[in-house]
Amino acid sequence: MTKKVLMLLILFLLIAIVVMLKESKEDGSVPEEVAEEVSSNTESFVSLLFELAEQGQTINSPFIVGETTIQKVHELWGVPEEKGENASVIYEEFLSNQVTIGHQSDVVVDIRSSSAEIQQIYLEDIISIEGEPDKIKSYQDDQVDQTILIYNVTKDLQFKWILPKPTEEKPNPRVHHISVFTELEEEGVSLSDLSLEEKVGQMIFAGIKGTVVTDETKKIISTDQVGGIIFFKDNLKDGNQSVALLNAIKEENTNNKVPLFLGVDEEGGRVSRLPGLTKLPANEDLGKRNDPSLSYDIGKLLGKELSAFGFNLDFAPVMDINSNPENPVIGDRSFGTDAQIVSELGLQTMEGIRSEHVIPVVKHFPGHGDTAVDSHKELPIIQKSLKDLHALELIPFIQAIEQGAEVIMIGHILLPKIDSTYPASVSEKIISGLLREQLDYEGIIITDDMTMKAILNTTEISEAAVSAVKAGNDIVLVARDYANIKKAKDAILHAIEAGEITEQRIDESVKRILSIKKKYNLSNQQQDRVDIQELNELINETLGG
Repeated sequence: MTKKVLMLLILFLLIAIVVMLKESKEDGSVPEEVAEEVSSNTESFVSLLFELAEQGQTINSPFIVGETTIQKVHELWGVPEEKGENASVIYEEFLSNQVTIGHQSDVVVDIRSSSAEIQQIYLEDIISIEGEPDKIKSYQDDQVDQTILIYNVTKDLQFKWILPKPTEEKPNPRVHHISVFTELEEEGVSLSDLSLEEKVGQMIFAGIKGTVVTDETKKIISTDQVGGIIFFKDNLKDGNQSVALLNAIKEENTNNKVPLFLGVDEEGGRVSRLPGLTKLPANEDLGKRNDPSLSYDIGKLLGKELSAFGFNLDFAPVMDINSNPENPVIGDRSFGTDAQIVSELGLQTMEGIRSEHVIPVVKHFPGHGDTAVDSHKELPIIQKSLKDLHALELIPFIQAIEQGAEVIMIGHILLPKIDSTYPASVSEKIISGLLREQLDYEGIIITDDMTMKAILNTTEISEAAVSAVKAGNDIVLVARDYANIKKAKDAILHAIEAGEITEQRIDESVKRILSIKKKYNLSNQQQDRVDIQELNELINETLGG
């Protein structure tokens, strides 16, 4: 409490100095040394506003977003002068305090301050002191044309600066108001809300045919109630069609209890599914440059691209080390042959994707880089021991786990020195024994596509799906043919009925799935049209084009 009081006292002193000196600066009477003082105090003032925002607070208000109730606001400040509603948030204006309070379910979620002191801050002040925002939005109606700078000050709190849109005449506008905002966690769907059939459906990630929602796709979503849909080039022809397809799928899912994962392989380089976009460099090229900040920016671009189309999950980054020059499936998809370079650049890409609220999928555990055959066509075999894997292939995955990787894909690779019978994707020794127990991974585990020849050459899809769940996978990816999707789900249900798989085992996986869907706030919300030109301009700017 003493620290807060002291900080507020310093803040009020700085406010007075900033206002006085800004006014002097504007009437032209301020000498150079005083101008430096203005800059110094502005920096301190802006920094303190950020510190308050990190605590869920702002000036001229004792309230905390996410904690204070609207009843407490009324107790201290009385009845608001104005009242309105935006979406599910009710806004109350307390003009004498120069503060607007937004509340949802009786809890304060937004505190906006438009004090005179804040309105002495300019756009350039914010950028020069705190750097570029995490996101920039625009808002325009009949009365205002605004730019909103959004800083994610904590994982739950956003600090927003709202200013008039910069123009040629006024390229450096003053702040109109600030906002400290949090999004309330809704109760969401729990395990007890789902039937066994719905829970097993959540464990299936399915592929679809065509560029529109067909009757078959409707069955996959509404009857089989799968947890996710994967899209390929055949599904995505252009920007408008792609957005329309995803919107139609979301619409079809509205009667289901849980929103869908909507995923795509968008790695950059030759593995790119989104239409109309300037090609991003392959990971191999990024590895040669070995610039972590560029890899982060590429990840951020991938996240922006997917989000703009309406996707919420990216089957990237590739964390395989390209240790075999004869490798036909990884090659330039890898960041290179050096474990540390692959680790650092892969992690930066992962964080970049995640920064745009898109779920990254780290692949292909335990390492697909030393294979000599393509698992799409046949089963690769790697003659390496667990000690060998720890010395090279596992290094990027271990670092990804330490950095909070939330989804890991298992590759179709046979490692006879660890499990001579089952490929990694259906191996209990590798999934439960190595990944879960030895590496202490707690996130979601998903198989690579179970319709690849590496699996179907020797095993029926029904048996493979059951083996995958028994081994410890949370999600079974079935990317081709409705018959395979149906067989996989039915086989898992039959295995539960027969006592081969317990419902508790199913619940473990579905709990993880529901948790990440809630964390990333997945929904059936429709997406506006995608602006391909804007995305390409951003890509070219990032690549220095």
